[in-house]
Amino acid sequence: MAQAVFYHAGCPVCVDAERLIIEYLDKTKVDPEVVHLGQDQGRISEAEAAGVKSVPALVIEGQVYHINFGASLEDVKN
Repeated sequence: MAQAVFYHAGCPVCVDAERLIIEYLDKTKVDPEVVHLGQDQGRISEAEAAGVKSVPALVIEGQVYHINFGASLEDVKN
């Protein structure tokens, strides 16, 4: 089963994307995890290492998919 991590910062764009993306992922193929970087800032470096430049973003098996544009990771850090 593929691991998927959905990173977001809690903004309206991120929350809407989370609802849509997580709902439509095939749970028989993908094990999704949602990471709210505004609440779990300790995982920002993990998101950066995965190649996330802005949120919301979905990382599946090492591939980063940036969805719309809510905030850059620099904005999330501050």
